[in-house]
Amino acid sequence: MHPKIRWLALGLALAAALALAGCGKTSEGNTKIDRPTVQSAERQFAGPSAGDTIAIFDTSAGQFRAVLYPDLAPQACENFIGLAQGGYYNGLTFTRTESGFVIEAGQTADGQVTTLWNGKGYPVEATDQLHHYSGALCAATAEDGLGYSVFYVMQTAPGLEQELLDQMAAQGWRQEIIDAYAAAGGAPYLDYTDTVFGQVYEGMETVDAIGAAGVDENQAPVEPITIHSVTIETYQ
Repeated sequence: MHPKIRWLALGLALAAALALAGCGKTSEGNTKIDRPTVQSAERQFAGPSAGDTIAIFDTSAGQFRAVLYPDLAPQACENFIGLAQGGYYNGLTFTRTESGFVIEAGQTADGQVTTLWNGKGYPVEATDQLHHYSGALCAATAEDGLGYSVFYVMQTAPGLEQELLDQMAAQGWRQEIIDAYAAAGGAPYLDYTDTVFGQVYEGMETVDAIGAAGVDENQAPVEPITIHSVTIETYQ
């Protein structure tokens, strides 16, 4: 089984608009993306508080950290935390990087995936409190509509085109969400189709560097980018 992110919700027209707005391209050899601090009441921009569960990703490209939301995505977090603590992700490589879109990992070298539950997948945990903003840590949905061990991080550039924001407003999205997407960027058409279970709060420059890697015809980095470890800690 090869998990793939399913492009649903707002449709192909919105996907095309987002691609034009947030391609995230930089000058050759430069992976730096200017990511302004987002002022928003949306939970993903609050950062971790004492007692929160965080994941520290140590990779061959550098380190990044994400706060997890087990109260809003309990199965996704339980699966990810358990696999990480068992060392499942150690030594795996990023199998998909699309500059200005996502970086993805969680499959073995032969394309296999797993879960804590003997490989049984879990359903999407959608909530109005978590969205596919830039830096969102998400569980990829497989062809069967379930989540497994594959995760991805949104690597979209800040901002969205006004046309897309207007379409979101016309469809009744909360203004707070629209404003957050306008500032941070992201992929609103993935909301409610995949599970968001965390948010990168430190090290987005590493995520951007991974996203900028040269890739082959399958969107896999030509030079492997390895996950040395994923450590689960309590934020102090």
